[in-house]
Amino acid sequence: MHRPLPDHRLITRVRGAATRMLGEFVQWVWARSVEAAAIGPATRRGQRFGAFGERSVICFPHNTIMNERYIRIGSGTMIGPGVTLSAGMVPGQECMFDPVVEIGDRCLIGKGSGIVGHLSIQIGDDVWTGHHVYITDQNHGYEDPNLPISEQTQPERPVTIGNGSWIGHGSVILPGATIGEHVVIGANSVVTGTIPSFSVAVGSPAKVIRTIEAL
Repeated sequence: MHRPLPDHRLITRVRGAATRMLGEFVQWVWARSVEAAAIGPATRRGQRFGAFGERSVICFPHNTIMNERYIRIGSGTMIGPGVTLSAGMVPGQECMFDPVVEIGDRCLIGKGSGIVGHLSIQIGDDVWTGHHVYITDQNHGYEDPNLPISEQTQPERPVTIGNGSWIGHGSVILPGATIGEHVVIGANSVVTGTIPSFSVAVGSPAKVIRTIEAL
């Protein structure tokens, strides 16, 4: 006698259940890995920083983190996954200033952002950014047409972002930018100069379009 062929609907249900179980297991492992690999003040990596405040965290997976001793992070600050934090140009560099990068209390740095300092980047308290924001205090010189831009001078100018400001998704904060307190920078803006406190600025280069007045 021939054995009856298995019910294809039953096979499909079994496969579906197995796939769901595997997916849930992978999600569980990933969630535990993200939690375990986060950098906090008590972790070995966190203790390399110039300062790393209580209840602050750098989420996993992170991107490049370089020369932590010149980077200070306040308390209650969350730095999202995929973020780059860098002081100087190469690992182990002796920087001329300390700190090079300073991030205040209760800040939120969005996923995929980059903060790359060489001279001075100061971010105040309660500053939040959207995803993929780039902040740097060094640019590339290009005045000599006989030299590749990569071989020319790299001028540095300090960057400051005041307390309680919001930097929108995809914005770029360039050397010399001074952003006041309680400032809104619209998404995809490029800040090159001074944005006064209590204002909204958008565009490339960012320009003030509104003043925020007290009620």
